[in-house]
Amino acid sequence: MTPDTLRLALSWLTVAPVGEPRTEIDRQAGGAVITAVPLVGVLLGGLAAAAAFGLSHTRATDLMIGVLVIALLALLTRGMHLDGLADTADGLGCYGDPQRVREVMRDGSAGPFGVAALVVVILIGTVSVAALVAENSWYAIAFAVAVSRVAAVIGCRAGLAPADTTGFGALVAGTQRWAIPVWIVVAAAAAYPLGWHGYAAIGVVVVGAWAFTAHCARRIGGITGDVLGAAIELAGIAALLALTL
Repeated sequence: MTPDTLRLALSWLTVAPVGEPRTEIDRQAGGAVITAVPLVGVLLGGLAAAAAFGLSHTRATDLMIGVLVIALLALLTRGMHLDGLADTADGLGCYGDPQRVREVMRDGSAGPFGVAALVVVILIGTVSVAALVAENSWYAIAFAVAVSRVAAVIGCRAGLAPADTTGFGALVAGTQRWAIPVWIVVAAAAAYPLGWHGYAAIGVVVVGAWAFTAHCARRIGGITGDVLGAAIELAGIAALLALTL
């Protein structure tokens, strides 16, 4: 993994002012970016935990801190993952063949399924972060954000084709093999301070991401960038729930 790969990953996935990518945009670069997504998650998780810690020293309530942390993550990622979640929910909620599903996902406007998915995910995320803040569990907040990005690596596993010949999915779908077990092992090592809650979070992220992306591939006809964004958001909520329940 080269500095240019990390630079490209940050430019694609965050608002970090890293300038124009110097790497040619092809499937090799796309696969490298997906391999680096959990590293971006570590950065985002660290910023989220630091923000929560800093806000805990103000008069803000735990619930307000949860709201601000979730809003910060949306800002840092340009809201791309939330947009992907809404589009994917609307697509999966419609009737029709894969072509019809893709048409709904490309529509751009949020339908009832998309709005409902956003409300549920944001509310659960807010309350879960607030619960971790109440316990001073700063590391757990960072861990949940970081481990959720493993879902994108799983979603790009070999065997799942892109839904379209163009777009983000065409660049990254089917590019991941060895990175999946490597990141799971790394996540398991990072989960040690959290005990069984940390290992439970990994379990729900891995199993959930595998099942969700497989279902999306069947319904949509392959993997898209929206599906990966949805997988990350759902994995983040699953990890937070595992760490708070």
